[in-house]
Amino acid sequence: MSTLLTKVKHEFMKALPPTIFFFVILHIVALIRALMTKGSGVPLPVSASVLIASLILGKSVLIADMLPFINRFPDKPLIWNVGWKTLMYAVVALIVHYLERLYEYWKDAPGIAAANANLVADINWARFWAVQILLITLIAMYCVIAELARVIGRDRLKAMFFGPLPVRSK
Repeated sequence: MSTLLTKVKHEFMKALPPTIFFFVILHIVALIRALMTKGSGVPLPVSASVLIASLILGKSVLIADMLPFINRFPDKPLIWNVGWKTLMYAVVALIVHYLERLYEYWKDAPGIAAANANLVADINWARFWAVQILLITLIAMYCVIAELARVIGRDRLKAMFFGPLPVRSK
């Protein structure tokens, strides 16, 4: 039983950093969307939906990192993997962002095709792309940090960022 608990703890600890990162950035995105749509009557996501989305994204990143094509350029300069992963995650973010908007229209439409037609006709594309650009920028930041952690090690990156860790006596 202890090996199961050890495995669960290990997986939880691996999922924690991307989940926390996405929890913070999705709240930033939600705040920016709230400021952009203030007074327009557009419903905004609540913290619970942001938490669920960050949990899903945190685990999705870990699953994506296990795919053979995601770490495509491990021996090239970091910009290659950062650019590639940013592109892959940005495509997923674009799809999720669009589906999130589509879901709002689908609740009031007779079908998904009608919802999509209403969405395309009514969406504020400038706002949509502004949020998407913000997401891509934040995803790129995540990819830079993750690639640095992969190359120099998480503990060394933590020590470089937060200072040396205290030495524990045995």
